[in-house]
Amino acid sequence: MISMKDTAIAIVRNLQKSGYEALFAGGCVRDQLLDQIPGDYDIATNATPEQVIKLFPSASTVGAHFGVVLVKKGGFHFEVATFRTDGNYSDGRRPESVSFSTAEEDASRRDFTVNGLFFDPLSGDLIDYVSGQQDLTARLLRAIGVPEDRFSEDYLRMLRAVRFATTLEFEIESGTKDSIVSLADKTAHIAPERIKEELNKIWLSPNRQRGFDLLVDTGLMKAILPEIIDLQGCEQPPQWHPEGDVFKHTRLMLGHLPDDASLPLVLSVLFHDIAKPATYTYDEADDRIRFNGHDKLGSEMAVTILRRLRYSNEVIDAVESAVANHMKFKDVQEMRIATLKRFIAKDRFDDELELHRVDCAGSNQNFENYEFVREKITEFESEPLMPKTLLNGRDLIERGWKAGPEFGDLLERGFDLQLENKFADRSEALAWLDEQTPSQ
Repeated sequence: MISMKDTAIAIVRNLQKSGYEALFAGGCVRDQLLDQIPGDYDIATNATPEQVIKLFPSASTVGAHFGVVLVKKGGFHFEVATFRTDGNYSDGRRPESVSFSTAEEDASRRDFTVNGLFFDPLSGDLIDYVSGQQDLTARLLRAIGVPEDRFSEDYLRMLRAVRFATTLEFEIESGTKDSIVSLADKTAHIAPERIKEELNKIWLSPNRQRGFDLLVDTGLMKAILPEIIDLQGCEQPPQWHPEGDVFKHTRLMLGHLPDDASLPLVLSVLFHDIAKPATYTYDEADDRIRFNGHDKLGSEMAVTILRRLRYSNEVIDAVESAVANHMKFKDVQEMRIATLKRFIAKDRFDDELELHRVDCAGSNQNFENYEFVREKITEFESEPLMPKTLLNGRDLIERGWKAGPEFGDLLERGFDLQLENKFADRSEALAWLDEQTPSQ
C-alpha cells in the first residue's frame, strides 16, 4: 500500500508536471524537520482552485472560496491550497476576502514561523521566508510579523500557541507571549467548540501540566476556565494536603497522570475539587478546614462548565460520575462486599480508580485505600462482578407481592446477598425469598 507521504508527493509531482509550483506546507514540514511523522500533508500551490480541480476531477470544492481544494487520493485526503493573502478580519476568525499571491506572501499570513515553512519533496529544497528553521532549531514559537495582528486575525491562534508550546515542548517567544497576555480576554469571541478542540489537544498531551501552566501564565485560563483560577489561595487541611492549596493540588495531580490518560480522566482531575472554594468552612471546635458536599456540588459545576464548552454527553456523564464519587474511596474498607462490588462494576471505574491514585499522589501519599481496591479487584476476578440475578419480579408476584417500594427493595436485598455469595444457587435464593414473604 502506498503511504500518505508518497501519495502527497504524487500530487505535488502531478501539479509540477503541469507547470505549477507545488510544495509541502506548514505542519508537515515542521514535523519532518523535527523527525516526527506528520499526521497529514498540506500542499500549497500557485494553481487556482479551478486548475487544481481540472487536474483532480474528484476533488471537493468546499473550501474553494478561500483557495482550498480537498483532493482525495489513495484513501487519503489532502488540502491543496492556492498561495494567498488575506483581507481584513472583522470577526476574529475568517478573512473577509482573499487574493491569490506568491509563496512568500502566503508565508507571511500564517500564524507562527515554524508553521510558515515550505518544502519541495521532489528537489528536497526547504523554502523559508520567515526564519522558521532558525526558530525550529531554537525550539521557539514566534508569531509571524506583528503578534497582535496575527492574533487579531484569529483569536484561536493564542490557544494554538499554548498547544504547540505544550505538544512540541517549545518556549513561546516573549513578544508573542506578551501579546497573548494582552489579548487573552478576546477568547470570548471564539466559538466554544473551537476552544474545546484546542484544550483537548493540550489535555491529551503527556506535557499537559506544562500546558496548564502556560494557560495560567498567559491569562487564557482565567478567560476560559476562571473556576480553575478560583482554586488559588483555597487552603486545605495540612494533615491531608501538605502540598498546599487546591490549585497546587490539582496541578500536581496532572503531573502524576499516565501519558495516555483519557480525556474524561484529565477533566475529572481538573474539576474533582472545583467546588472547594464554594464549600470552604472552618470548624473552630475541631480546628479543621472542611469542604462538606464539595463532591456533589463539584459534579454539578463540572457539568455546567463542560456544557459551556459543548462537550458530548458521553464525556460529561463520565466526568460527572468521577467527580461525584471521588470521595467514596475513603470508605471502601468499610463497605459491604455487595456495595464494593457495585462500586467497582461501574462504567469507567478504571478512570475513577486512577483519579483516586493521582489524588493521593498529589497530596498525602497515602495509597492504602487504592491498594485495598486493587486487591479486591484481583480477588473478585474469578467470577463476574455483576452476575445474572437469581431472583426476579415474577418470583415476587407468584408469592403475592404487589408493586411498590418494598418490591424493589426486596429484589435489591436479594441481589446484595447473592453478590456476597450467601446463596449457592437459585433454590437457596427462593428459599430466602419464601422466608421474607408474609404468610397468606
